[in-house]
Amino acid sequence: MSESDTASLRVLVAVAETGSFSAAAGRLGVTQQAVSARMRTLEARLGVPLVRRSARGSAMTAEGSVIAGWAADVVSAADVFAASVRTLVEADPAPLRVAASLTIAEYLVPEWLHRLRVAGAPAVELTAANSAAVAESVRAGRADIGFVETPTAPTDLASRRFATDELVTVVAPGHPWARRISGVTPTELATRPLVVREAGSGTREALDLALDGREDRAVPAAVLPTTAMVRAMAAAGDAPAVLSVLAVTEALRAGTLVRVRVRGLRITRPLSVVWARGTELSTPARALLDLIADR
Repeated sequence: MSESDTASLRVLVAVAETGSFSAAAGRLGVTQQAVSARMRTLEARLGVPLVRRSARGSAMTAEGSVIAGWAADVVSAADVFAASVRTLVEADPAPLRVAASLTIAEYLVPEWLHRLRVAGAPAVELTAANSAAVAESVRAGRADIGFVETPTAPTDLASRRFATDELVTVVAPGHPWARRISGVTPTELATRPLVVREAGSGTREALDLALDGREDRAVPAAVLPTTAMVRAMAAAGDAPAVLSVLAVTEALRAGTLVRVRVRGLRITRPLSVVWARGTELSTPARALLDLIADR
């Protein structure tokens, strides 16, 4: 039904409810002539006399009264439909739920979110956790997409690699390794108690994989739940740490940490985005992935 049809039915309902063309015109905010013209057009289209006109005024015919009742239902339904569509269009879109590993959340996500907001994208709800928890959030439907830093992405989730990260060994300026110009060996790294992240962390998994198979692996000096805590403990001089270069760049520049070369060992890992297999990514999620791909 066109807008013109609905407008004509609205005029019919107004005439039936008010009892006259002039009263209907007042309700609708149009002229009496416009109401009369609408009624004549509607009668011609339906082939049924809707109003009986006389010198004393006008009155609904029997057919007109019945049709006006039907028209009232149509007009009411059209109003409900229009209001529902308006509410849908005007409502704020659902936020994009993102889960990200701690390193990615702290050092990469803020720039992404800024660029999304500049582009007019909807709000983002960010949850930061270790990579294992991020993957579980995506599996459970608590996050639309997730960002992980494990050596291999979870095989039960769809994934896309977007960057490569490097893990570096760092110590406090007063640590003996800070003066080792030649660096240290992988064996020395494996046998020295380190400050490490917890199991489930992508940083911990990458380190364990790099030192896998060494029976003389030392017990960690400390196991901490965040990168910031590991970095702070290493800077305090307690023990070496192996962290993402993203997480220690500022500390290296400030001189609160010193990078130690590990001869013959370079630890890298992929940074990946994951989402549930078989699901269609939302427009905001695709926009975020496109933004990352253009970095």
